[in-house]
Amino acid sequence: MKKSNIIMLIAALLPLGLFIFPLWKITLEAPQYPIPLGMKIFINDFADANPFDIKNINLLNHYVGMKYIPDAIPEFKIFPIGIIFSTIIGLFIAFKGNYKWFLGWFIYMVAVSAAGIYDFYIWEHDYGHNLDPKAILKFTNPDGSVMGFQPPLLGTKHILNFTAHSYPQLGALFLTLGILIALIAYFVGKKNRVKT
Repeated sequence: MKKSNIIMLIAALLPLGLFIFPLWKITLEAPQYPIPLGMKIFINDFADANPFDIKNINLLNHYVGMKYIPDAIPEFKIFPIGIIFSTIIGLFIAFKGNYKWFLGWFIYMVAVSAAGIYDFYIWEHDYGHNLDPKAILKFTNPDGSVMGFQPPLLGTKHILNFTAHSYPQLGALFLTLGILIALIAYFVGKKNRVKT
């Protein structure tokens, strides 16, 4: 097996780390919570950063009319299938393909990842702006419009007396490494092709 194909094999397997490690984490800091509230987002589920965090976040959200963090969303069924499918394609390419196919897998994975990030943003926007008009507490912006509570896609954002942090986790690192290593496999294969 060529060196480039071995590198591509590693690239194809790395995204499977998403089934073990969290993809993303959102943390909420506030004076009334000495230990920040947080939730980890896996490829197929949400999980508490600390015991009962999601329950406490849902209680807070109820007052301002936000939806409960769902136990399951459609993406939790779609994303695992997508990663398994992508890995199978990557493995097939690693064993049967040439360096040009490695570039194709790299482009495909970048597109799939971009679609996933966009979907996450849309979910966050709906979660933070589609509020129940019968909510107990209502907050408005200086212009009189209803205040949104959308957490940041990436980085830190102040929401009332909370500071929300949103950052990728180890699962995202495995995915990113897999994508980048596929690009390395392409260049290694291309370099070897030029030599022969």
